[in-house]
Amino acid sequence: MVVAINNWFTANSPLFQFFYGQVFFIMGISILFQTRQNSRLNLARSLPWLAGFGILHGLYEWGDIFIPIQVAAHGMVFESVLDSIHLFIQALSFGSLFQFGTELMRPYSKNWRWIRFLPTIVFLVWLVGPFGAGFIFINNLEDWHSFANTISRYMLCVPACVFSSIGLVRQVKIQIRQMNLPQINKMMITSASALAFYGIVEGASVPKGPFFPASIINSDSFTALIILPPFVFRAMAGLVLLFAMWRALKVFNIETERIIHQMEIGQVITTERERVARDLHDGALQQVYASGLMAQTLSKHVAKENTAEVNLLMQSIDQAVEKLRTFLSQDNPIMESVDLIGAIIPIIEEARRNIIIDTFWNTKKMPSLTPDQTRHFKAFISEAISNVIRHSKSSKAEISLFCLKNHFHLQVKDYGQGISASADPGYGLKNMRDRARLLGGTLKIESTPNEGTTVDLDLPMEEINAPHQTISC
Repeated sequence: MVVAINNWFTANSPLFQFFYGQVFFIMGISILFQTRQNSRLNLARSLPWLAGFGILHGLYEWGDIFIPIQVAAHGMVFESVLDSIHLFIQALSFGSLFQFGTELMRPYSKNWRWIRFLPTIVFLVWLVGPFGAGFIFINNLEDWHSFANTISRYMLCVPACVFSSIGLVRQVKIQIRQMNLPQINKMMITSASALAFYGIVEGASVPKGPFFPASIINSDSFTALIILPPFVFRAMAGLVLLFAMWRALKVFNIETERIIHQMEIGQVITTERERVARDLHDGALQQVYASGLMAQTLSKHVAKENTAEVNLLMQSIDQAVEKLRTFLSQDNPIMESVDLIGAIIPIIEEARRNIIIDTFWNTKKMPSLTPDQTRHFKAFISEAISNVIRHSKSSKAEISLFCLKNHFHLQVKDYGQGISASADPGYGLKNMRDRARLLGGTLKIESTPNEGTTVDLDLPMEEINAPHQTISC
């Protein structure tokens, strides 16, 4: 049975090697098109090296198929040239993977900056020694090819896989985990495991040689022990690496979406601050100025014994003017988080002057919102309550806050006349949709004639708490 399996794999080895090479080539091309040099993640700056490894290693594996064909067609005269190119591409692919691993180790400490040049140094040592000197001193072409191949795997491939695996895990701990993306974390760890497994298989399946450990642990002993030839396991590792990296690289799309989200929020904040500044300048500040002028006029007509009090009044007005000017000339201070319930209770209490409102807080712990997120949330709930009071003709409303399947919901429900199907959406509804979008959530409105309307704001917890730590409902 074992002999039959080995014979079947040997007979079909060109097909498997072509598939194996295609896996790595596709991985390299897909990663190359996913490279994001403008990303803030260190992974993005390292990915071109991984792409180079995939493309070069795919070409190397295809060489095992096409070189024998070329040698048969053109004679043995081309064999040494093709073998040299073949080995060079293999070592260059391993060197690219080695460089990928060292780049993931950044930032280096002061005493370890030299490590970024380690792959180049090792590659040059292999190029001058086993490859160049071996070609000169080893007379048999097959022996030289096996020797250079073995040393390439020991010197370049094995440390490359070690560095790359450790580097990927390090990136998860330093940057990816802070983004609160558990699926991306898993895919990165899976990629690291696939590279580690690939390094073990490559190191344990070298051509049999006259030196240790190649004399004991080699492709022949590997096949005898595992039954299946090594390229089957290398192909499996390549498939896992292709799938895991393809899924993990979605982190760049998420990063871009979050940057755009923050830019939108920043634009809304800037617009809102400019509006507040104009309102303060044209309203409150002018009113204080007018009060100051009135106080100056008053000082000319008061008795001498009241002059001190008027002067204190004028001094207080001047201080108020100075504080308003200071406020208008600088940004408002940013706090890390705001009490959500404490922020919306005043809005609800104000609305209770016009309508009965029941509140239900069905969650163990409220999300931690930034001041900007809270401002959007307050504006949303204020608009929703205002619509109930002005349009629903309902005498009662219910406001609920609850968590469901890692989503935070705000629900405003009334028992009024509902929304007519022919009604045109007004500015208030558009404003609510904009606020929901800026919060990273979705707005759902359900309305039944003469039964009422339910407004549901659904906020994914990852979006609510970014960049804060995710909490459970």
